[in-house]
Amino acid sequence: MYPAEIVIPMKEELTEKGFSEMLTPDSVNTQLSKPGTTLVMINSVCGCSAGTARPGVLSAVSGTGKKPDFLTTSFAGFDIDAVRAVREHLQPYPPSSPAIALFKNGQLVHYIERHQIEGRSAGMIADNLRAAFEAYC
Repeated sequence: MYPAEIVIPMKEELTEKGFSEMLTPDSVNTQLSKPGTTLVMINSVCGCSAGTARPGVLSAVSGTGKKPDFLTTSFAGFDIDAVRAVREHLQPYPPSSPAIALFKNGQLVHYIERHQIEGRSAGMIADNLRAAFEAYC
């Protein structure tokens, strides 16, 4: 498990912008059973999280346009049980962090894995998510 002093500022980058944390399996299952759309950011300490994933997600949900009903996050390597629960809802995809998932009425409708984040700009990730929001939100 990563040290809290490293993780907390990375968590706050999202929570200070309106993302709620899913910290337990129950919170994950409760959230994903809600009607509507839920964006899940599986946060991470890696450089692609800081450089493109978190900035891309934040850009996608800022401003005007369609957005998910709920913005949520869990942190890989820290919120271990919660991330495990999220990953159960992401099957058949293998574990990936960072990762960004959009659920509609509890069903996965759009997913961005780490290999689709690496080497992409924050703007490309934001554009990808905005297109998904237009389609599903």
